[in-house]
Amino acid sequence: MLPSLTRRSYKPFYMSNLFDDDFFSFTPSRSGSLPAVNIREDEKNYTLELAVPGMNKNDLKIDVNEDLLTISTETKNESEEKSEGYKRKEFSFTSFCRSFYIPDNVNKDKISASYRDGILYVEIPKEEEEKSKISRQIKIS
Repeated sequence: MLPSLTRRSYKPFYMSNLFDDDFFSFTPSRSGSLPAVNIREDEKNYTLELAVPGMNKNDLKIDVNEDLLTISTETKNESEEKSEGYKRKEFSFTSFCRSFYIPDNVNKDKISASYRDGILYVEIPKEEEEKSKISRQIKIS
């Protein structure tokens, strides 16, 4: 019997386990390739940087469904050339889909993205933690 996987059996992307997981690896054996990704973390954000040169930002799609962030694209190009006795028709199809489990400590409503110089930047802000914790002494009665 195959083991069953539940949604909670996946680890969110924390910096300590990001690069240990094959889930994020480049797979050249498939018909296409996945874009390279950098994942950074600072005090306020997680940032994904995907290398997608030559893509139009309108062709890129970013979805968040519960704790899964998915970045995908699908483009089709066709060209036809007719000239003195010959005809040439070419077409291409490009697609990819990358998914990332996001941790519970992010503000999903404030995720933003930008595209510059062939790099897609996805900013995933962390929830603000309570800065000052009240401390007090409890008297025992």
